[in-house]
Amino acid sequence: MLYNLLYPLSGDIAIFNVFRYITFRSVWALLTALIISILVGPWFIRYLKKLKFGQYILEDVKAHLQKAGTPTMGGLLIAFSLIVSVLLWADLTNPYVWLTIMVFLGFGAVGFADDYLKILRKNNKGLSARYKFLGQVLVAALAMGILFLLPAYSTELSVPFFKRFTPDLGWFYLPFAVIVMVGTSNGVNLTDGLDGLAIGPTIVAGMCFAIFIYVAGHNNIANYLQVANVPGVGEVTVFCGALVGAGLGFLWFNAYPAQIFMGDVGSLSLGGVLGFLSVLCKQELILLVVGGLFAVETLSVILQVGYFKVTGGKRFFRMAPLHHHFEVPGTPESKMLIRFCITAAQLGHAA
Repeated sequence: MLYNLLYPLSGDIAIFNVFRYITFRSVWALLTALIISILVGPWFIRYLKKLKFGQYILEDVKAHLQKAGTPTMGGLLIAFSLIVSVLLWADLTNPYVWLTIMVFLGFGAVGFADDYLKILRKNNKGLSARYKFLGQVLVAALAMGILFLLPAYSTELSVPFFKRFTPDLGWFYLPFAVIVMVGTSNGVNLTDGLDGLAIGPTIVAGMCFAIFIYVAGHNNIANYLQVANVPGVGEVTVFCGALVGAGLGFLWFNAYPAQIFMGDVGSLSLGGVLGFLSVLCKQELILLVVGGLFAVETLSVILQVGYFKVTGGKRFFRMAPLHHHFEVPGTPESKMLIRFCITAAQLGHAA
């Protein structure tokens, strides 16, 4: 909004020329989302308590019983600060920005429905797995259908370390991209089991994709680095900046001991949009490194379920997802959080 209003005046007022720079607006989007989150957060937490939107805790992990009743659906705080910031600082004529917002809100809507049903029923039974999965697939498929209509977008797959090997998947790229988005969404959701555990790696991933998106949208840099160039996608860097700022603001209240949980409205939307960002900048396979922590958490659940069925009731881990495996014997939550975030930072640096 500020870009669309002020940049046209740069011919008469030179200082407004700074709005042409994506990096300038991305930094301010980060700061704006961070400030909004910190300022609005206390009021939002009190409001959730007033509505009695508290988290219902699984009794399998006794250390979590004291968290029962902690306000949930904090993803709404992330969404509010992020969207306001993006609307202020992004070029609102850019279709990639609106498509990214649509993905974020679409996955968030599925998570909101799940959270709200849990609160109504006063247990952990929200949407059935079938309906949750269907909602995620529909949002992802709709986004990819629209993305396919944009002339600059390619269905080629970038393969790390093989810059000249870019197989064109054609229409098979659609289900592939849907799997990336839905898988990442559920991966973040599974990771959201400790205070700050999901939002920490999400912030790291947001910073990484801010770089990837900017490079993909910059013709000269993309050609120099021999990576896919997607004209116009660089504007989504502003969204990434707002994502990082909103995440940091939420972490202010979600750090151990948490005053608020993000709920599925937060985890599904964040995971879904991270998957979409990887699709936009043609770095879908790099997502396995950037979001390696989410991938490992998801793999731990798959291994646990598969091993349980094959062995007739035996467990591969003490409990899944993986963070519960370390938590059950008594590892302090704060120590696990630091170690997992260090791992996420190392994976982001490696990417």
